[in-house]
This record gives sequence, structure tokens and C-alpha cells, in this order.
Amino acid sequence: MDVVSEPPAPRAAAQPRPGHRVSAEIDLAALRGNVRALRERAAGAELMAVVKADAYGHGMVPCARAARQAGAGWLGTATPEEALALRAAGDRGRLLCWLWTPGGPWREAIEADVDVSASAPWALREITEAARACGRTARVHLKIDTGLGRNGCAPADWEALTAAAREAEAEGTVRVTGLWSHFACADEPGHPSVAAQLAAFRDALAAAARAGLDPEVRHIANSPATLTLPEAHFDLVRTGVSVYGLSPSPEVGVPEDFGLRPVMTLRARLALVKHVPAGHGVSYGHHYTTPGDTTLALVPAGYADGIPRHASGTGPVLVAGKWRTAAGRVAMDQFVVDLGGDTAAEGDEAVLFGPGDAGEPTAEDWARAVGTIGYEIVTRVGARVPRVHLNADA
Repeated sequence: MDVVSEPPAPRAAAQPRPGHRVSAEIDLAALRGNVRALRERAAGAELMAVVKADAYGHGMVPCARAARQAGAGWLGTATPEEALALRAAGDRGRLLCWLWTPGGPWREAIEADVDVSASAPWALREITEAARACGRTARVHLKIDTGLGRNGCAPADWEALTAAAREAEAEGTVRVTGLWSHFACADEPGHPSVAAQLAAFRDALAAAARAGLDPEVRHIANSPATLTLPEAHFDLVRTGVSVYGLSPSPEVGVPEDFGLRPVMTLRARLALVKHVPAGHGVSYGHHYTTPGDTTLALVPAGYADGIPRHASGTGPVLVAGKWRTAAGRVAMDQFVVDLGGDTAAEGDEAVLFGPGDAGEPTAEDWARAVGTIGYEIVTRVGARVPRVHLNADA
């Protein structure tokens, strides 16, 4: 097991594990450092580490354990399957799951001590039915739509939902443990919707209090609001992408501004190096032809591994000590880089992205290259790419 100080000092890039054509190296020491930095920024509020979507592609169970080690009092998942998988792996702390559809495994979640979320009367009805069936009190967070226009109770229906929840509390089937919402534009500091949503959330809290609800936690702050909007912290902040060392947006700032460090490094080993003449077509469609005699290197990772196909001609990668870009089309399993006059050998390392210590691109560099966000770059890394978790011991 690798053991390093926390946060880890900059170091030279390691070679991929023997036998791995491509691998995602996950630095759990960096993740713990990020959680501690976020807890300090949100001082006075509890911290939830969001581990949905396989911890944003980083591996849910190891990342959840590391977040707990660093003091995350809550974990958050989107789907009930994710929440139940955490319980099966031994997690016993507070855990919220929020993306439900009719007929979901409510009873299993209640019996596993998962806090569940309701945004509509149908969900509250199914929760109370499941609680009666298993003879336990369900812990419920009621969500209001304050302006995101996605999940959450419509403001016009909030009074009825809170009244129904209070009736369920009186019956003993439900305990409302949280009231919450989600920002639409917190990653755009100063956007007028942020103040409007905060005001709507405070109105919703007041209405819930009039209905007789007294939750443990009130929460609306996501990663950008945690980093830049102290007035939105309330009792709990929900940090997602920032746990993994990425910034929510360039407008908010770069990771270093907040003491965050990218957790994932994506490495590959060159599968082939060959010399070709001028005018040699490269990959499907020959969208790239060599301008002169050159050396081509084959990176054995493609869109089946999560490399965006629209990174063709733009995706950056560090090979033979320099940044290169994908030459021609990214294919399902591989892409090519043109080394020009430089040399390399089969088995040499190609670093697609990492924290940038050794001059490699970052996930943010890939996001800029393909016109997306860092979230998508890390979460789309495919299941056939092994995750190598380093520094698991706190």
C-alpha cells in the first residue's frame, strides 16, 4: 500500500500497473484532503460527500470510506441501488438518497436506515406504506423546487406536502429529518437566480415550520455554493465534484484557489509506435494526414473507455514528455498521436489527465478541448478501465 503525507507532495508520474493497457489511478489521500478543505470552508455546517455515479467515476465504496475518514458526516447518492450498495459494503453513517420512481425499493431503504427524499405526494404515500409494512419510522427529506425546474415539489403544492408529512409524523410512520433544494446557477457567481432561490428556500422553510415540521438539517448548497456562498450553507452542504478535486466552473475558480487537488489520473501504455511517410492517412475518414515523415504512437483507449469521440483532433495527452493531441478520429478502443520528430517505444506511458504535477493535462483541459465540463470527463471513464485506489489507509 502506498503511504504518503496528506496532501501528497507533487511527484513524478508513475507508470501504469503492469498489464494495464489503461487505468484510472485514484488518490484517496487527495480525496481526504479535499474533504477536510471543504469542511473548513463550510465551518458551522455538516458536510455531505456525494458519491453518486460511482463517485463521479472514481469508485464509490473506496471513495465513500475515504470521505468518512476525513469527517464527512453524510453521504449522498442519486439512486436507491447506490445507497443499498453502500450499506451492503458496511457503511453505517447518515446517507441520503434522492432520485426515486414509483415502486422503488422504499422498504429496503427504510430498513437500511437510509434517509429518503420526497418531492411529491405520491412519494410520501409510498414511503408511509413501506414504513407501515416494515414497522419502522422512515427518515424523509422533503425537497422543494425553488427555481431549478427539475426535481422538487412545486411551490404551489408545498403547503399540502408539508401538511401531509406532519400527519405522517403524528402517525409515527415518518420523521422529517431534512428540508432541501438545489441551485440552478450557483456556478455563476452573482447570477440573479441565486438570490431568488435563497429567498424562495427561506419562504419554504417558514411554511414548513408553520406546518409544525422541525427538521435536523436544511440544505441547498452544492459544491459552488459551498465554495463561494456562505449564506447558503444552513445546516448541511452537499459537495460533489469538489470532493474529487475539480472546480465546478471556471467562473468559480480553479481547484488550487480552494485547496483542492484532482483525485483521478488516467494513464495508458502505448500499444504501437511506427514510422510513416508524408501524406499517410490516420484513423477513420482520414481527417488527419501526416504533413511529413513522422512517428505515430497508438494510445489503446477510445470512446468505449470514455474518451470523447468529439475529442478527435483536440484531446490532449502527455507522451514522450510533451503535450500531443489526438490525430484523427478517436475510435472505440484507440486513438493516435503524431510524435513529429520525437521517439517513444511500445509500453511507454501516455497520461491523458491528472493533477498536472508532471506537466500532464488535467480533466479541466480535456473539458475545454471538447466543450464540456470536468464532471463529464471523469464520470464517463468506462467500466472496463480498472480503478487503482492508492493511499487507502488514512
